[in-house]
Amino acid sequence: MVHSTMMDHPLTVTQLLRHGARVHGEREVVTWLGDSARRVTFADTYERVERLAKALETLGIGHGDVVGTFCWNHQEHLEAYFAVPCMGAVLHTLNIRLFPDQLDFVIRDGGDKAIIVDDSLIGLLAQAPDALAEVEHVIVVGDGDASALDREVLRYDDLIEAQSPGYEWPELDESAAAMMCYTSGTTGNPKGVVYSHRSQWTHTFGAAAGGLDVGDGDRTLVIVPQFHANAWGLIYVCWAFGSDILQPAMFLQPEPLTAFIAAERPTFSAAVPTVWNGVLALGAQTEIDLSSLQTVVVGGAAVPRAMIEAFHDRYGIEIVQGWGMTETSPLGAMSTPPADVIDWDEQVDWRAKTGRIVPGVEMRIIDAETGTEQPWDGKAIGEIEVRGPWITAGYHGVEDPEKFHDGWLRTGDVGVIDPRGFMQIVDRVKDVIKSGGEWISTVDLENTIISHPDVTEAAVIGVPDEKWDERPLAVVVVREGAELTPHGLSEFLRDKVAKWWVPERWSFIDEVPKTSVGKYDKKVLRARHEAGELDIDRADG
Repeated sequence: MVHSTMMDHPLTVTQLLRHGARVHGEREVVTWLGDSARRVTFADTYERVERLAKALETLGIGHGDVVGTFCWNHQEHLEAYFAVPCMGAVLHTLNIRLFPDQLDFVIRDGGDKAIIVDDSLIGLLAQAPDALAEVEHVIVVGDGDASALDREVLRYDDLIEAQSPGYEWPELDESAAAMMCYTSGTTGNPKGVVYSHRSQWTHTFGAAAGGLDVGDGDRTLVIVPQFHANAWGLIYVCWAFGSDILQPAMFLQPEPLTAFIAAERPTFSAAVPTVWNGVLALGAQTEIDLSSLQTVVVGGAAVPRAMIEAFHDRYGIEIVQGWGMTETSPLGAMSTPPADVIDWDEQVDWRAKTGRIVPGVEMRIIDAETGTEQPWDGKAIGEIEVRGPWITAGYHGVEDPEKFHDGWLRTGDVGVIDPRGFMQIVDRVKDVIKSGGEWISTVDLENTIISHPDVTEAAVIGVPDEKWDERPLAVVVVREGAELTPHGLSEFLRDKVAKWWVPERWSFIDEVPKTSVGKYDKKVLRARHEAGELDIDRADG
């Protein structure tokens, strides 16, 4: 028998930290202040990370203890991304958009021993007083008023300045917990996903190979929140491969965001579709400078073809759709077109797909009725299941056997996979509409409606129908200053979707409700419909 001669070297976040600091020490973390930027090199950031680890240790934070963050994307949040897991503790990124009862739950459920909070977010954190009473230390970034917390707090800068550089990083097991993030909790309480050092390390390299291919000379604008599935892995990818990291802090509205882009010239960025819709809307009203951007990754919701075309035609920017979940760390697929596809119109067809499976992720589709695996022929439909080194095998402190099937994670997405490994989600298991025995994809219908030039948002839900059992209700947000009617929208759809897909029921609202991570919250729309709160217009015939 022949045995491997390779070293059994643990795959840890600490290894990523050391590599980035030493090899790419001159690269910068740039935090936007609204009208100027704060710059700290990777080398200097490394020293601050050491100071933070030492400071947390003096507070009694030890191996396995949980440290929460309640922060925007900025320098200090990035420092916590490294200091906490590398000292052997567990970083818990708290979602600043959670409802108070959900925030209370995740702080308690995560067992946070300390929380790092921005002074601008103290009012939100104070809405979970019962959970905070069990937290030993609250560390405030900034010198703003913290009296709303009604407790003694520590100041981040004071803790850092009281320590000198230098820290003896412990040897860690690669299977040890490094970070935890909770699902958005669209039904019931959010569920905790605990990432290991190994999963973070493998995800970093898998993401880089799969489409987040930034490196030395790139400047990456990290708009996706650091509390949303590890900022899609971009912090660790940029650090390990040497891209400058541009952090927008609280300045996420189109005007300050585009000012940041014009001033700091990012080459790569990532965010949910609503952010980029806002940028497009601003660009239609005034001149904006996006000339430095080459590639933008859009995820969190299906990317409309119209958005891909608009960014390419107006600004020369390539949109790449990404797919993933909190449970998948999150990257699972990227819609980079095949190399042999040169024609732009054909490229758009590929970019509009959900994505091509990235190396490290295994995927299959399972027929809901028979439980059998379906072929990768681009036609057979089933629930998508995944497994791999950065896919969760369970949830923190709770059993949920319905989410796991024979060692695979059930994603809840319904779709197809073609022979080249491109997946296309046609719906969520809970959202797909069956009308008169025929399936209607709410995702495809929404994307087609959004392609109308006067529509800015569209969500489709199934509602009861006496004749067909269920029919689609289209909830639409109309561009400011435009006028649309159900009849006009129905006519727009006639030659674009199957006849039986065209909704008879339409509702026009000011904004589609969204979850804490920016996805359409269809459970809210269903509740509003059931309560009779949506004005319904009909376009029968």
